[in-house]
This record gives sequence, structure tokens and C-alpha cells, in this order.
Amino acid sequence: MSTAEWITATPPTPNGPLHLGHMAGPYLAGDVLRRFLAADGVDVRYTTGLDDHQSYVPVRGLKDGGLKGEEVADHYGDSIEDVWRRAHADFDTIVRPRRTAGYQAHVQDFFRELHDAGHIVARTRPLPYCTGCERWLYEAYVKGDCPHCGSASNGNACEPCGRPNDCGDLRDPVCTGCGAPAEPRDCERLYFPLAPFAEQLQDFWQRVDMPPHLRALCERMLHDGLPEIAVSHPSDWGVPVPVDGFRDQRVYVWFEMAPGYLIEWEQCGTGHPAPGPVQFFGFDNGYFHAVLNPAAFLARSADAALPRAFVVNEFYRLEGLKFSTSRGHAVWARDELARTSADVLRYHVLSDRPNGRQTNFTPAALERSRQHLAEAWDGWLHGLLTTVAEEFGGVVPQERPRGAAWNRLQGRLARLADELRDAYGVAGYDTRRAVALLDEVVALATDFGHVHSHERDRPEGAAAHRSAVVAQLAVAVGLAAWAAPVLPAASARLAELLGVPAGRRVDAAAMAAPPAGTPLAVPDTAVFGG
Repeated sequence: MSTAEWITATPPTPNGPLHLGHMAGPYLAGDVLRRFLAADGVDVRYTTGLDDHQSYVPVRGLKDGGLKGEEVADHYGDSIEDVWRRAHADFDTIVRPRRTAGYQAHVQDFFRELHDAGHIVARTRPLPYCTGCERWLYEAYVKGDCPHCGSASNGNACEPCGRPNDCGDLRDPVCTGCGAPAEPRDCERLYFPLAPFAEQLQDFWQRVDMPPHLRALCERMLHDGLPEIAVSHPSDWGVPVPVDGFRDQRVYVWFEMAPGYLIEWEQCGTGHPAPGPVQFFGFDNGYFHAVLNPAAFLARSADAALPRAFVVNEFYRLEGLKFSTSRGHAVWARDELARTSADVLRYHVLSDRPNGRQTNFTPAALERSRQHLAEAWDGWLHGLLTTVAEEFGGVVPQERPRGAAWNRLQGRLARLADELRDAYGVAGYDTRRAVALLDEVVALATDFGHVHSHERDRPEGAAAHRSAVVAQLAVAVGLAAWAAPVLPAASARLAELLGVPAGRRVDAAAMAAPPAGTPLAVPDTAVFGG
């Protein structure tokens, strides 16, 4: 049976457009890893979906004048897919819960299988209720203070601390629809106890590659006693619960995501992921991916192919506050892509990615990134190709790179290529570091070009000058491969200018001068900083 590497990005909620926080988080980052592995010749699949059944979707409809949840999910789902295409985030599969054939039946089969095996049980516990709205309150319908950290939180999970709640344990809960205080009422729901999987989860956490912040969350939850998680809610939005006595309830959307990931893989038409998926998500989704979903998979099969690595981003902030679709605090990706090229936007958010720490977006910083690409990257490249056009008739000279200075530069760049492989790879994944290394490549090549421009002034320096120009062309050829995971469209343009294939492996061997006599043209538009 065939195998392939599998990368997933957590499905976004289609309750609004994608914002730059999303782009700096899972979606472009997962695409970078996919492109890196594909250039290595790895059979890789990159998948995601849309989280149609989040309660934030119908809540957005209420705020937008009474739109149906279906209308909201379809409209913003199409918008999200369009932004991914425009930003060159290329997925092999995008699961749309309301459009993917067999989705509901698959989720219900998964749920029923765990229920019939005794892993899902009925419990009667308090749940907030709004008498004015005549609605049970959970997730987006309720807000209060987190019972663990005290921060403002919606129901079921707290964004700041990442821990789950049971809605009924929120302090001072209020209805988000009308703002009235909620009334606790007993409600029978279905629960998934996590405690029986404590030992298996501990073993899994020892194996999986994950950052310390997420590991601390997992261990705190274990220390405090793994809770029972409500996996059904009284609602009319989502997948109906396939259990007698609860058929008027809906499957908790984050529990729905476990079989949703399996559907993503099946849509690829490939056998089994080898050795297990690499999952990209934000820390606020960490408990779901590191605790709830693995426990659900283990409940279904002790031999489940659990993730081998979690690549987790912290919050990307805008003017000091977290980007938020539901609160409208955002710079929308579709609007920014109308002003800024995909390459410039990718360069900026990947250089500013909140990996290990929170970072802050400002329009001024984005403009500095655009200017940097235009002046440093395109400035060096344009000057180099202009020299070839004006001094060598637009063709690559016969001379090859040589000399002690070239040997030193080549050695430094080979080491940078090795470091790039580490920054692009799963174990050392860090796009901030990768972009910094690419900037160093351009800076080294620029300095080399300035220093060796003086070869023109030597009476016998013509050959050395031509050799130095060809050396820079070798670096440009290397850059076309090295920058491709971050800047795919610009790198493809550069590869075409230099007459080399796009999508080459990221390594020192990519740095090879074009053959003598190769015609080269000066581009009439910016390659990187457009």
C-alpha cells in the first residue's frame, strides 16, 4: 500500500474572511514545508478543511441581519479558498463539510463507533441557558471568565490559556446574543472521558515533536486530572448525534474534527501517512490537537497513526491586540493581497511569524519589507543582469567562478544552505530564521559584487571581473531554489530568467552558474519586490 508524507493545517472557521493572523499562522507555514519536501522528491500531501459547523458561523449570521448559517459558511468558505489560491497556499485537499460527499455519515459512524464501545457516555450537568433568547448557551453563544485562568472566554475553550471548560463552569456567564446573564440549567449531554487515555497520551507526548508551551499545557491538564469533554450540544447547527435520546443534539465541532482529518487523508487517494501527519495550528487550538483528537483516535484504535510533529504558532497581534475575525479586529488578507503581491506578503508574515513568541503586525513594517525586497534583492539582481547585458552582450561569460574570495563565499553559502535545510525541516522549522538566512545570502552576494567591481580597474582584471559576475550568477541560481518555499512565484520567475528549472532541491548543489553563452535578459518588472 502506498505511503506519503502528510501535512495538515487546522481548518479555519468560515465566519468571516481570512486575516493576516491566519496567514502568519498555519496556512503559509504548512505550504513552506510542503514545497521544501516536494523539492526533495518526497511524495507529500497538504490538506485542510473548513470548520463549517462552528457555532461562530450562525452567530455571524445573526449579526449580519439574520443570514442562515449555510449562507455564511458558503460565502466565507469560498472567500477563504480564493485567498489561499491568491497567496499560493496550495492544498491537495480542502474538505468542505457541507459539500464533501459522505462527510456527515463518516462523522456519525466515527461517533457511533466510540459510543458503542463505551467511550462516550451520558452525563447530566449544568449548562447556561438564556431565557430571553430561549437558547442553550455553549461555545460562541456564551461568554464569561475562564475557570482556570480567569481570562475572558467563550464556552468550551479559553483562547489565552488554551484549556477547555464545560460552559457551566464559566464565571458570570452571559448570553452573547442579548447580553443577559445566563441561567444554569441541568442538561443531559454526551461526554468523552479523557482520563482512561492518560497513560497512552503520556506515551504519545513523549514521542511527538512539540514546543514547550504546548507541552506545558498537556502536562498541566494531566496533573490536574484529565476532564470529561462534552461532545454533544443541544443545537440545530452541525452534524446530528447518531445516538437514540440525543438525536436533537449536534456533535461538538472540535470532536467532529478528528474524523474530519481522516476524511482529508482519504480524499487524497493515498494509503497511509508515513510515519504520521505534521500538524500546523495556533496555540489556542493546542488542546484539541494534542489531547482531544489523539484520545479520540486512540479510542478508535490503539494502533492509530498519531501525529509525529506539531508546528504551533502563538498569537499574531495587530496594534497590540490579537487578530480576531469574530471581533472584526483584523487586516483582511483579501484586501492586503489587492495592494501587495503574494510574494511580498509571504515574505513579511513568514519573517514575522509568531513562532515561540507573539509578534505584532504594523502596515509600516510591511512597507519596509516591500522596500527591502525591492532595494536589496531586486537591486542586486537588476544590477547583476544589467552588467551582463551591457558588458557581455547579454550572455553568460566563459569564465567560471574562481579564487580565494570565491572559495570563502562558496563555503559560507554552502553552510547557509545547510542551515536553510534545518530551518525548513520539521525538527528545526522556523520561517523567521529561514528568511533571515535568505537575506544573508543576498547580502553576501551584494558585498561580493561591490568588492569585485574594482576588478574592472585593474589593467589585467577583465577575466577576474567576468569570473566575479559569473560567481554572482551562481548565487542567483542557488537563490532561485533556496527561496522557493517562501517566495514560490518570484523564485519561479528568477529560475526562468536564469534558464534553470524551478522547484529544485534546497542544498549547496543548487548553486551552479548557468552555462557559458546562456542568454540572459534584464527583467522589465521587479522579480521579488513588486
